[in-house]
Amino acid sequence: MDAIAVTVEGFVEKIVFRNEDNGYTILSLVHDETEITCVGYITVISEGEFIRATGNFTEHPVYGEQLLMDSYEIKEPEDAVSMELYLGSGAIKGIGKALASRIVKKFGEDTFRVIIEEPERLAEVKGISERMAIDIYRQFEEKRDMRNAMMFLQKYNITGNLAVKIFKEYGNRMYEIIRENPYKLAEDITGVGFKTADEIARRIGIEPNSEFRIKAAILYLLMQANTEGHVYLPEPELIARAKNLLMSDEEMVRRQITNLSIEKKVVLADGGTERLVYASVFYYMELNVARMLHDLNIKYDYDPNLLDKRLSQIEKQTNTVLDEQQRIAVYEAVRNGLLIITGGPGTGKTTTINAIIKVFEAEGLDILLAAPTGRAAKRMSEATGYEAKTIHRMLELSKLTQGDGNGYTFERNEYNPLETDVLIIDEMSMVDISLMHALLKAVPVGTRLILVGDVNQLPSVGPGNVLKDIINSHCFNVVMLTKIFRQAEGSDIIVNAHKINAGEQIKLDNKSTDFFMLKRNNAAVITAVIINLVKNKLPKYVDATSFDIQVLTPMKKGELGVEKLNKALQAALNPPSQEKKEKEYNQNIFREGDKVMQIKNNYQLTWEIKSDSGFTVQTGTGVFNGDSGIIKEINFFTESVLVEFDDGRLVEYSFSQLDELELAYAVTVHKSQGSEYSAIVLPILDGPKLLFNRNILYTAVTRAKRCVVIVGSDAMVKFMIDNKNEQNRYSRLCEQIREMADY
Repeated sequence: MDAIAVTVEGFVEKIVFRNEDNGYTILSLVHDETEITCVGYITVISEGEFIRATGNFTEHPVYGEQLLMDSYEIKEPEDAVSMELYLGSGAIKGIGKALASRIVKKFGEDTFRVIIEEPERLAEVKGISERMAIDIYRQFEEKRDMRNAMMFLQKYNITGNLAVKIFKEYGNRMYEIIRENPYKLAEDITGVGFKTADEIARRIGIEPNSEFRIKAAILYLLMQANTEGHVYLPEPELIARAKNLLMSDEEMVRRQITNLSIEKKVVLADGGTERLVYASVFYYMELNVARMLHDLNIKYDYDPNLLDKRLSQIEKQTNTVLDEQQRIAVYEAVRNGLLIITGGPGTGKTTTINAIIKVFEAEGLDILLAAPTGRAAKRMSEATGYEAKTIHRMLELSKLTQGDGNGYTFERNEYNPLETDVLIIDEMSMVDISLMHALLKAVPVGTRLILVGDVNQLPSVGPGNVLKDIINSHCFNVVMLTKIFRQAEGSDIIVNAHKINAGEQIKLDNKSTDFFMLKRNNAAVITAVIINLVKNKLPKYVDATSFDIQVLTPMKKGELGVEKLNKALQAALNPPSQEKKEKEYNQNIFREGDKVMQIKNNYQLTWEIKSDSGFTVQTGTGVFNGDSGIIKEINFFTESVLVEFDDGRLVEYSFSQLDELELAYAVTVHKSQGSEYSAIVLPILDGPKLLFNRNILYTAVTRAKRCVVIVGSDAMVKFMIDNKNEQNRYSRLCEQIREMADY
């Protein structure tokens, strides 16, 4: 005989346990002065809320009688006690138990009506200003809206953090978007893949073979390809991916590619043997970048005798001697509107940049310096003695108005260009096609643009192969610095980096003072060695803290991937403590004092920089993929995490935004681009051959200032040096530049 369902009403006295990802909740419900343990999946709930729950009682062997909830609804608290509990639970930021008591004492069972209909009256309560009263009303309404949204999304099997993110992205526009185009969720929200959006579409009645669905899938796949570094996909590859995703036939997919082209949402380009399919925005980005580079490439007359004289003075002042390649670089910088300078570590890129700056300074020209990341900009500032900004800050990033999702714009553009005579960009290998396009739009013709970078580093995280494509086009002046300077020759880090890049094997006999190989062949042993190095051995050796030593690994997954290494290093370097608050999220624990990294560009996040006395001295928006910092505070009352980044920016993350952060005791080699560390530790044992290549090893080694320690297999190190295979990126900037040169 089936158990009889029962319905109970009461207020939530305590949330015993809650999984934020799936909404699984254990709570204590007070019903007719009786405490009932309720278990079930609840999208959003706070202590003090009044609920009606339906389900069956069951006997748990440890916890005793429980109500397994089949369904529930949240009701407005109906009595003064429940209202006070709700307000004092932390559900409304800024109201603690004492203030909740004063509010309810003042308004009694009329409290909620006053908050909704006459919020200005809250200012009658001691401790509440008019501004705070409006904020309480706003939060109250938002909570109500969010609860309704959660209940709505639950119908589509979307619960917990994902539901919160959807609501925060769209607000009450969410209903319209889901009804009209659920596939937009896959485009805009991290964590919503095509399959989730497709399931929603199925539930609202969109047919499997509908044009709408196939078009959405094609656009989604092109967007996915962008995250892999591709600017376009060859049509056969796109069709194969679409067939796999949709379970549709080839002809249907091909037809919708053509329709999207007619609608100008994709561009079909001639790839010789096959058509190439671009999302329209990326096709025109590539085209415009090629055009703008040619526009900047104008020639200038300059007296070579005067330049020789200037350089001699600069050499005397700075006590440096430029070699022939460096001199050529300075000459070309003066004579050309566009110049590319490339070279590996120790080849004098910084000395060359400094000489170029001094020459232009003597001419009375304005100079701007920039780099893609905060770390790289800071290094550039230290090396030159001039202020260097991130490209985003230089272009004056600003977020779009609310309702435009995670959109952003730059205040500096073709209508409001940068005001400078010379612009020098460092670490150009990190610049993707989107950022290059935004940068060039803000550089007026007549400005000298000097691009500096190491073409042998890994390409940008974002789509494109900008630096390599510009160099390979052979359309612009490129100076390659190849000579390793005497002071650099004493460093085995630099010597070995060049050998690796040239495909030459390196000595791993540990006779070096800054390059070591510890041979181990077991993942657990390697992990233990890494912990000992980072915690005990290397800090003394390189005169730095454990946090200044970076573990780099080619992989995210596996025994020696980022995920497992971070957990092991966190336990060793920042173990649990009663003095440190922690928050569990997505099977990760974030703890005060943890080293973390931002893993996606978020143009909306606000930051501030404070003085030593605690006053805000600078504010702005935008935190970017690869920015790293330390968790300063976890606040359960405001449900937020405060992170201080390396450049001093303070950023507050809500708990629902924690999927944008990862522990950073260990990071992938890709994520280390543009950064420099006192020492790096590199575990190398086994893994996908595509990730264990020369380019990865070279990039990892060049991140270290004072010491490199490789732990693992010397045979695999040798394999990596021999392995030139890299993931091919679909990019046509090189061809676009050449085609434009032919006109």
